[in-house]
Amino acid sequence: MTSNRIDVVRAFITAINRQNPAEMSTLMTEDHTFKDSGGNMQSGREGMIAGWKQYFLMFPDYEIRVENILEDENFVAIFGSAFGTYNGKRGLVTENKIEMPAAWRAVVENDKIKFWQVYADWTEGTRIIKEDSEQAAQEKSIGASGV
Repeated sequence: MTSNRIDVVRAFITAINRQNPAEMSTLMTEDHTFKDSGGNMQSGREGMIAGWKQYFLMFPDYEIRVENILEDENFVAIFGSAFGTYNGKRGLVTENKIEMPAAWRAVVENDKIKFWQVYADWTEGTRIIKEDSEQAAQEKSIGASGV
């Protein structure tokens, strides 16, 4: 039997996987806080919705794949992987696909997500984004030289 808090978390993940900021908004508290894997935090539902819209432009096929969900009295923990294709200078090409193990921590208050934290090693993602940018700059340089 799943708890209501787990149901709320699953609904939030479903909204993320649908890339539906309006649906996500209905599942966030007004003072919703997001903490990324680098420790950066942003608070406020409206700001987070704007942030998610930008993220979905960068990763239009972003998806959370859940393997396990655990709950204690204070939070829900999600374990799985994050997947997406970086929509950089090269576009949505195979070389820009990113998949990494990840975990999330959610605090649910009054059937809404109050706190959402991601734990992931972004080394591969950072490498792909850098490669994309460098390759595009190199191609631009070659094109400008007329070669």
